[in-house]
Amino acid sequence: MKKILFISLLSLTINYMLPGQEAIQWLSLEQAEKANAQVPKKFFIDVYTDWCGWCKVMDAQTFQHPVVAKIINQYFYPVKFNAEQKTDITFNNKTYKYIESGRSGYNELAAEFLQGKLSYPTVVYLDENLAMIQPIAGFLKPAEIEPILKYFGTNAYKSIEWDKYVASFKSELQ
Repeated sequence: MKKILFISLLSLTINYMLPGQEAIQWLSLEQAEKANAQVPKKFFIDVYTDWCGWCKVMDAQTFQHPVVAKIINQYFYPVKFNAEQKTDITFNNKTYKYIESGRSGYNELAAEFLQGKLSYPTVVYLDENLAMIQPIAGFLKPAEIEPILKYFGTNAYKSIEWDKYVASFKSELQ
């Protein structure tokens, strides 16, 4: 049984390390904020919890897709943020604490990012000045997230309405 598990894990590792496949270069909030001070870029924040099944599916299916990874790495500082993180977080010169609630709790920053709607997974988009562009809740397949990534990443959201953008969008997915 251990051999089968080892071989399965090894083959998964090899598959994700094939040449030409890009992986998301995840950062902590602190790393992203520090990098942003040097080279301004938008933030892509995956707000998740350890118990969230759809978060795990999105990690495995959406975030592993090479086109999605390429777009995220190109336009954003990608951050994984556990909404139930218990340690204090200082972000944008403000400290956020863990709030006990029910069986577990949440970090105040998660509540701020998600505008009080604690739903997982949610991807939060911030601009280069750390201002909210928009949180988008729910599981998204690669074909669903790709136009969103480009809409925010290329700043199209500043000049064209979403419906018009999507109508002319050309996907890189195969």
